Amino acid sequence: MMKRYLLLILVAVLPLSVLADGLTIEQVAQMRMVGSAAISPQGGQIAYTVIVPRTPFKDDDGAAWSELHVTDTRGNSRPFVTGPGRVAQIDWLADGSMITFLANRADDKHTVLYGIPSAGGEARRLVALETAVTRYAVSPDGTQVALLAREPEPAERAELRRRGFSQKIHEEDWLETGVWIAPINGEGEARRLPVEGTVHQLKWSPDGTRLALAVAPTPSVDDSLVMLRVRVVDANTGDVLARIENPGKLGDLAWSPDGEYLALLSVVDQHDPREGRLVVVPSAGGEQVDLIPGLLGHVWSVDWIDARTLAFISHEGTYSRLGTIRRDGRNQRTVLRSGGPVWTSLSIARNGEMALTASTPAHPTELFHLPRNSSNARRLTNSNPWLDDVRLARQEVVRYPARDGLEIEGILIYPLDYQEGQRYPLILQVHGGPEAHYSNAWLSLYHTPGQAAASRGFAVFYPNYRASTGRGVEFSMLDHYDPAGKEFDDYVDGVDHLIEMGLVDRERVGITGGSYGGYATAWGSTFYSHRFAAGVMSVGISDATMMMALGDIPWEMYLVHLRVWPWENWDLYRERSPLFHVTKHRTPLLILHGEADTRVHPGHSLALFRMLKVLDQAPVRLVLYPGEGHGNQRAASRYDYSLRQMRWFEHYLQGEGGAPPPYELDYSGFRP
Repeated sequence: MMKRYLLLILVAVLPLSVLADGLTIEQVAQMRMVGSAAISPQGGQIAYTVIVPRTPFKDDDGAAWSELHVTDTRGNSRPFVTGPGRVAQIDWLADGSMITFLANRADDKHTVLYGIPSAGGEARRLVALETAVTRYAVSPDGTQVALLAREPEPAERAELRRRGFSQKIHEEDWLETGVWIAPINGEGEARRLPVEGTVHQLKWSPDGTRLALAVAPTPSVDDSLVMLRVRVVDANTGDVLARIENPGKLGDLAWSPDGEYLALLSVVDQHDPREGRLVVVPSAGGEQVDLIPGLLGHVWSVDWIDARTLAFISHEGTYSRLGTIRRDGRNQRTVLRSGGPVWTSLSIARNGEMALTASTPAHPTELFHLPRNSSNARRLTNSNPWLDDVRLARQEVVRYPARDGLEIEGILIYPLDYQEGQRYPLILQVHGGPEAHYSNAWLSLYHTPGQAAASRGFAVFYPNYRASTGRGVEFSMLDHYDPAGKEFDDYVDGVDHLIEMGLVDRERVGITGGSYGGYATAWGSTFYSHRFAAGVMSVGISDATMMMALGDIPWEMYLVHLRVWPWENWDLYRERSPLFHVTKHRTPLLILHGEADTRVHPGHSLALFRMLKVLDQAPVRLVLYPGEGHGNQRAASRYDYSLRQMRWFEHYLQGEGGAPPPYELDYSGFRP
């Protein structure tokens, strides 16, 4: 009796937060995180955005808000722009007096350029165009700004549309995105530079006379992925001064402080699936030099420290590292080694200080500060202080041999109360792309169950199958000519490895993923159906020919993955389509798709659902989200997705199985 009495006293005096045991779906839905960061030119202050999800049943439904905050390097942060709205593309004037950003606020018809004094005060509109501004760059002297915006609809066409002539001429009647130059004080008219093509990036030269642009031939998504080329133009006339023919996909670009060079995140050739080569090229045109040839990783962030030295973030395996290198490719040095936080972006002040963003297995993306000549980055933000009191499951990197001997990596989250020797149900989470990868960082989002599933007794595995990024160009091209081949064998081999470890129950394995991960899920639920007891497929591919015919990226699919057109090998396209293997279906499958998806047309899910429904060999359910595209954005549809996914896996991997659970959901986690 005395022991029980003492236990009650102990429970009573402990803070309630200490008793939090595992992450919930509702907590995932309310998770805040740092979006982007920009350090002031002189150092000492960092502007950053915080992504703030809306709360179902409390806020009007919609995408998450984005707030502007400013902190010093000791972590003393102040909110600058908060509440409903989306702050994007934050930057500083060169003298540090103002922070600029894009937003669509209460009285705006569309997105415009704003500025707010860095000392605090009211944000004011700087430049508004007839159409929404999509990107911008302020000139080095702070007097004018270059903006990207779609050309206005011709008055005659607008009038016809108003009278009911709303027809769309597919891929012909689109409007180009061009470059506009405007005074930053809002006085005077904006003028459009005569640049041919659709512009996606723009950066001023340090002397303010030139602009480096990333230009595509047309506004098509395909062109924006595989046809972007760099052009250096006169900032006054738009005349092309240099044509830099980078060979394929293009990431960010940055001017050297002396204006003599451009750093590009490029590719080795047009068949390279993902930008990641750190290339330097003279800004007047000339040889493009890969500074780290043979890098077994992908560089996704770069900036200049000075005219001779660059800083970069390279994603290597399941981690990333911050490094520096000379412009000539010499003296490569690692500043922050891999194995800790996974760095995702950097911003450099003139004095060498850096602002970095990163996440870890213990928290989503936060802001860090790295002093000059230091190798110790300090975390400045804690967007979810309550998370410090939540017990999280163990997370670690796992390596295993594929059936052909190739080493594959993945991230494993153990069940929260894991006991050695006990076997658990597994959720296999397959990434999209496939030119992407999972890092040993924060992996719990609305569509990736992670810690929320671990708290309910699941193991969760995130494989980086062949064709993933983070291991160099050769590894990322191992799916070419072989869709759904060895790449999808890799995730089955990963399941076998976890079974051999004694962790996983072979009879209780589920599979999920979105986009290409949805393709993997459809494949696992048909071709590999004998291996999976449940599947949750999101915006996934069910027919390879349909992907070419109805999607918006046929050239990308051809150039960096399939390498043959359907009419060149109909058998390959048919055999690597889940629809061709529907008679093997024995896996209860939940299909989720946004009705407005242009990347993977909803027809993929409709076709697979109909075939499986007619065959009636295992349960299947299709859920469509009106207005959502290639992934859900609104708070309500994200929460609905999370609940449906978890309930499906609990029903078929932990519960009685059989007929599907009712399609109605209990939203009481948020309902007042």
